[in-house]
Amino acid sequence: MESRALCIAAPPLGHLIALERWSGSAVVENLQGAGVKVVFEKEMGVVDFLLPNRSCVLYVSECDIIAGNAYKRKLVRFRNANSSSVQEVVVVERSRLSEQYFPSLQRFVVLELGLTLLPVSDQREAAQLLSQMVHSTGRGNPFRRRSVSRLYEPQLLLLLQQIPGVGGVKASSLLHSFSSLQELCGAGLPQLEALVGHAAAQQIHTFLHADLV
Repeated sequence: MESRALCIAAPPLGHLIALERWSGSAVVENLQGAGVKVVFEKEMGVVDFLLPNRSCVLYVSECDIIAGNAYKRKLVRFRNANSSSVQEVVVVERSRLSEQYFPSLQRFVVLELGLTLLPVSDQREAAQLLSQMVHSTGRGNPFRRRSVSRLYEPQLLLLLQQIPGVGGVKASSLLHSFSSLQELCGAGLPQLEALVGHAAAQQIHTFLHADLV
C-alpha cells in the first residue's frame, strides 16, 4: 500500500492532495484560509500531503514523537516507498514537550535516512509552510535552474535554523528566494527584511557574515 502515492498524479498549481484523515484539521483549515485548494484521498500509503512540485510530505506530530519509536518505522517506509523523482519532506512538530526527543529524531531523519526535515511549532505553522510551498511552485524565472532538492537541501535548512529567530518557515522562505548559500550571503538587509522581518534579518546577516564569510 505504501506505493499508492506514486500512482496519484501531482495536483495542479494552487492545489494540494491530503490524506482524508486530515479533513477538518487545523492544517487543512489554515491551508484553505490561505487560498490553497485541498483535495482528499482515502489512501496514499504513508504520505500525508502531495504538492504540485511532486513533494511528498509525512507529518510527525508531537504525540507521535512522545509515544515512542513507532514513528521511525513509518519514516523508513516513507523513504522506501517513493521514487527518486519525488522530493520527500518530513514535517515535524518541535514543541516544548517534544524538544528533548528532537535531536535524536533529527539525526535519524537527516543523517540516517537522508530525508529533508522541516520543524514546525504546530499545525498552524505547518499550514503556513505547506501553503508557501504550494504557492511558490511555478513562479520565478523559468530559465533559472533551481531544483526542489536544492531548495530544501537538509544541510542548508539545518544551518539556517541554528540562527536565533529562524524556524522552518523562515528558512524555507530564504531558500526559495536564494539559489545558493553564496547568494544568501550576498543579500543586503533590505532583501532579508522583506522576507523574514527586521529582527530576524539582523540575526541572519550577523550570523552569515561573522561565521561563514
